[in-house]
Amino acid sequence: MRRPVIAGNWKLYKTVKETVQFVEQLKPLVQNSSHCDIVIAPPFTALSAAIHAAAGTNILVSGQDLFWEKEGAFTGEVSAPMLADLGCQFCIVGHSERRQYFGETNETVNRKTQAALAAGLTPIVCIGETLAEREVNQTHTVIQTQFDEGFNNLTVQDFFRIVVAYEPVWAIGTGRTATPEMAVEVHKQIRQFAQQKFGSEASRELRILYGGSVKPNNIKGLMAQVDIDGALVGGASLKADSFASMVNF
Repeated sequence: MRRPVIAGNWKLYKTVKETVQFVEQLKPLVQNSSHCDIVIAPPFTALSAAIHAAAGTNILVSGQDLFWEKEGAFTGEVSAPMLADLGCQFCIVGHSERRQYFGETNETVNRKTQAALAAGLTPIVCIGETLAEREVNQTHTVIQTQFDEGFNNLTVQDFFRIVVAYEPVWAIGTGRTATPEMAVEVHKQIRQFAQQKFGSEASRELRILYGGSVKPNNIKGLMAQVDIDGALVGGASLKADSFASMVNF
């Protein structure tokens, strides 16, 4: 049985003070929520505060990005060992905004994924098509290319430690959401790609999250689908009560 993951990606929001306030508000709302992994991804500046505030609870902390080198002359970057040293357990890799605004490619996603694994982090690797690609029926091709190139040179053992997030780019921050049926169709394709590349057991165990305007009013329908194993939540994760309602779907 795959354990669900409900992860909140805060993007460029929340100061250290706001982060601590959020965690303090969230703790009593999810203290009995043992059915899933609860993950928050604050900005880099607030990671340490989040980890400290969440210590001893069931709330796990993720980075939003990382660099693939351990150290070096890479001004402004943060490495996987640095995140692990802070106490992060997860890291988001290849988010559509990183691809769209910062030149992330399938190759860099692959390098970052391998770096996260080497540091003991669980990478949440994001894949998904744009509206233009969906409108010309390229979803399957785009997803397969991102999957194959993003997970190139990974072993089966590596793949068992990965979480995949399907993010239809056209549904992120737009208010448009893939219906549960639309989402699960792609999730099934991703599971097929996993079976072809890494085998049946890895495919069965792979946790695939849906990300794309997930909100309290649509998460239940999404989570009712057999092949949807959780959610990568954006804006709706910024308020503790909203995020808790999704954790407790």
